[in-house]
Amino acid sequence: MKKLAMFALVGAFFAMQGGFAWAAGTPDTGPGCGLGKIAWQNYPHAKTKGAQVMIALTNGTGLNTLAISFGTSGCTDDGKWWAEQKAVMFAELNSDALAQEMAQGRGEHLASLATLLGVPRQEHTTFFAIAQERYAGLTNASDLSAVAMVRALNEAISADPVLAKVALNK
Repeated sequence: MKKLAMFALVGAFFAMQGGFAWAAGTPDTGPGCGLGKIAWQNYPHAKTKGAQVMIALTNGTGLNTLAISFGTSGCTDDGKWWAEQKAVMFAELNSDALAQEMAQGRGEHLASLATLLGVPRQEHTTFFAIAQERYAGLTNASDLSAVAMVRALNEAISADPVLAKVALNK
């Protein structure tokens, strides 16, 4: 019975890895990065299902998780997630100062947050006005959490015709 259960578990693992490779749906139907992608990149038929299964199986060793986490082996992101996390962390650590500066529409902490959100220095004045406007809405909603603050400011940046064009982390 134990052998049957182990066989079923191993079979499910291999089927799942192959399914991931098959189901990607993009022209390069396999995993886009990781040790498997690097190890099999020079295989002459790398876009066949068999090769994609081998890439997925190689990535299934667990090393692909590390590659994705640390941005190695060709695994990268566009930086937006990390940028937002940095802004949220900054907002959490400086929430009192930011609340005061948002209410005033100016300040060093607010300028730093603008930079973390990708707003160029020449547009900080526009950002300050938007932040002051959003502050009133956040306090009325009784939600001055760092996450809500950064989300509201990112939405405001995306909605502003000038900032939406120049901000790096839209």
